[in-house]
Order: sequence, then C-alpha cells, then structure tokens
Amino acid sequence: MHILAIDQGTSGTKAIVTGADGTVLAIAEEPLRPGYLAGGAVEQDPLALLDSVFTAGRRAGAAAGVPLDAVALANQGETVLAWDRDTGAPLTPALVWQDRRAEAICAARAESAGKVAALTGLVLDPYFSAPKMRWIRDNLTTGGVVTTTDTWLVHQLCGAFVTDASTASRSLLLDLDSGRWHGELLDVFGLGAEALPDIVASDAVVGSTGAFGGDVPVTGLIVDQQAALLAESCLTAGTAKCTYGTGAFLLAQLGGAAARSRSGLSTSIAWRLRDAVDYCVDGQVYTAASAVRWLIDLGLITGADQLDVVAAADGAGVLCVPALAGLAAPWWDAGATASFSGMTLSTGRGHLVRAVLEGVAAQVAALTALVGDDLGTPLNRLRVDGGLTRSRVLMQAQADLAQLPVDVYPSPHATPLGAAACAALALDPALTAADVTGGWRPSATYEPEWSADRAADHLARWHAAAAATLSTP
Repeated sequence: MHILAIDQGTSGTKAIVTGADGTVLAIAEEPLRPGYLAGGAVEQDPLALLDSVFTAGRRAGAAAGVPLDAVALANQGETVLAWDRDTGAPLTPALVWQDRRAEAICAARAESAGKVAALTGLVLDPYFSAPKMRWIRDNLTTGGVVTTTDTWLVHQLCGAFVTDASTASRSLLLDLDSGRWHGELLDVFGLGAEALPDIVASDAVVGSTGAFGGDVPVTGLIVDQQAALLAESCLTAGTAKCTYGTGAFLLAQLGGAAARSRSGLSTSIAWRLRDAVDYCVDGQVYTAASAVRWLIDLGLITGADQLDVVAAADGAGVLCVPALAGLAAPWWDAGATASFSGMTLSTGRGHLVRAVLEGVAAQVAALTALVGDDLGTPLNRLRVDGGLTRSRVLMQAQADLAQLPVDVYPSPHATPLGAAACAALALDPALTAADVTGGWRPSATYEPEWSADRAADHLARWHAAAAATLSTP
C-alpha cells in the first residue's frame, strides 16, 4: 500500500509517501512562519496552511510516482479557527497553540479548574483549545463554526465534519473517561450552542478526496505528538518519547488507564485504534526550535546547523531559562520570562548558545522526573525525534541532565510515519500497531556522561533560576 501522510505543523507542512514496507518513497516540505504579535498573540493564515497541505501533498505524490491508497493527516492539536461550514471559508486567523490571549478567560474560570482537571485530565490553560475558541467568540466573530484546524482541513479535503479522539482530548471539552463531548465542560466555556465535530478513531475512514489525484480514502487522523509516540513504538506503559520541534513535547504511554497526573502534567488520549483507547501523560516545553530561531534572529548563530559549532565546550556557570513564551508544565505560568544568569565579562556567544540548549534539556529533564512520579517508577530510556536531535550538544545534555540513555529515532519523519501507521491499520484489518511501528533501531544512543551529583547540582541551580522568572513567586 502507498500512503500519503501529511504533517501539518506550526513551522511548516511535511508530506511523505510510504511504501508497502513503510519506507519513505518521497518527501516534500512547505515552510510556514507564524505571526508573533503583541499581547501574546500567535497566529497563522489558514489559507497558507491549506495551500501548504495541497502543495506539499501534491509534490510528494508526484515525486513518488505511485498510485495512492490513502491520505493521512497529523495536526497541531490545539490550534483553532472559525470558519463557514457552508463555503469552507475561514472567518478568522488560526490561533496557534502558543497563543496566550485567552489567559483572562482561564483566570475568570479559576473556580472550575478542579472540575475541568478531573473530567479532562488537563490543566485549565490557554494552551488548550476551548479557551481560544471562547476568545474567538468574544473578540472576533460569532459566525460559522469554531474548531481545531484538523476539522477544517479534513472538511476541505472530503467534506466531513470530524476530529479524532486524540485531538478532541486536547480541547478541555472532552470527558476523558467516556471519550465524548461533555455538556458541563461546554457550559464552563459558554460553548454549549456550538456545533461540534463527530469524534472518530484514528483508523476510521472519514471520506475520500481527489485533491492528490484519483479518489483516495482519507484516514489516519491524529495529533502530531501522539503520532510520533506511535511511530516510535511506545506501545507499553512506561515507554516515552520527546519530540524537539517548535517546542519540545514529552509523552509517556499509560496503556488503557486514564490515570490523572499528580504532578501538573496532562493526561490525554494517545489514540483510538482497533476499537481500543490508549492514554498518555505529557508535558510541554513551549520554546525549543523557536528558541534556536531566536538565537538566529539575534545573530548569535546563522542556522541550526551551527549550534554544535558555536556552543562552548562548557557552560562556565551560565544558565538560561528559555521561557520566551512562558513556562508550561509543571509551572503553567504564561507570564514567566526568559533569563540568562551567571554571566561575566568572559562570557561569549558560545556560552549563551550552550546555555539555551542546556535550558531546553533541563526543562525536559524536569518532565522526565515528573512522568516517573506519575508512573510510580522512573523512566529507564527516552526515545527522541525532531530536527533538534541533530544537535549532539543538546542530545548529550539531555542524557546528562535526565540521567537516562537517549535513543534517537532513525527517521526525521516520526510524525507523518505515525499518521501513516494509523492509515495502514485502516487499510489492512490484519495488521497490529506493533506490525506497523516495531523493529526500528536508534540512529544514535547518548549515554549519561555526567555523574548523578553533577546533574542534580546543575538542575538545582537551574530550577532556582526558573523560579526567579515566574510572574508570581
């Protein structure tokens, strides 16, 4: 079978075509750059998103030169827009998951935070979909429908009005235990009158499209981070991965138990496949590659490929808390700001670059410890993917600070490969998730070189620096 899998992300859209054995036959990418505006606004042009999906998909399909058997779509998860269901025309910009303008909406509902957490497994925060949906209704338009971008893109492809269970679980509107929209949650956000998409499994066929040639089934719908979790074959409880993209996202498999985090992390649906639901616990670092882009914009490096060239061999005591868009789990402080500390007249750009990379790794290390607390047993390995895994400095820092072996996924296409795996399950009922994701070997493994005491000392100093960046002590 030949599957066109599209990963519609924050910084670009990637399309791959996979062969019968899962090998990548063709790749096409279209860059996107969100608008970072005053007041914590982060927006994308929906028509640019749509054009990137069509363009990347058609380029990949043409390069592969094979008939397609399915189209799969991985999405950003919490990015939302309003659109006209009759015409498909967007009525607003897309508010990206990083957008913080709904902070006041969450603050006004603080008394509901416990109820929301108990029902959804999530924290009441603008990161998730519902607060941004409410903000759109209050500030931009009451017309059309307001949904996550996957629903709109799928509607453009085949006319369906759907979202998959993993995406729905990131909305603050889904009862995590039943897997259904919850009226009480809708009322919390004043969204009870909204038309909501049907919730489908990631191996459901939701329609067909001629956008990429022929009449091809549309299936394999899943959140990007959960798609990577699947691709990296994190199928048993306690297996975990971290994706280093615009942000860094750590997910650990929980299996069939929707256990709520006791550590300020989020519990979501990993996927619904073969009529069964798996859950995951996750934590987020808002700025990873976006922090590297910031370094580029400042002129400290010319590109991400220069990170290891410029980074100093040692941080020389310089610490960075790269909270350029606030801090997510477990702090959940949108007002937190970035900082450098420990600088002297001898500090050079190499120390600053290393400090940024170690700051990203320190946040991920904090998440690995919290995931271990929730699981009741420490993680014993971490699987990683994403563009920043090409930085040896970052990956070694990750192994050192988390005190874990770090296994690098051998393909830079984990997210679309996860979506393709879902589509393969839709096309062949005899396959299992292990059949379509197992058997990979890491392209590199980083073992901890620091002692446990050195890592603990660094993290203690870094956590003190992070505490100083919080908007409320």
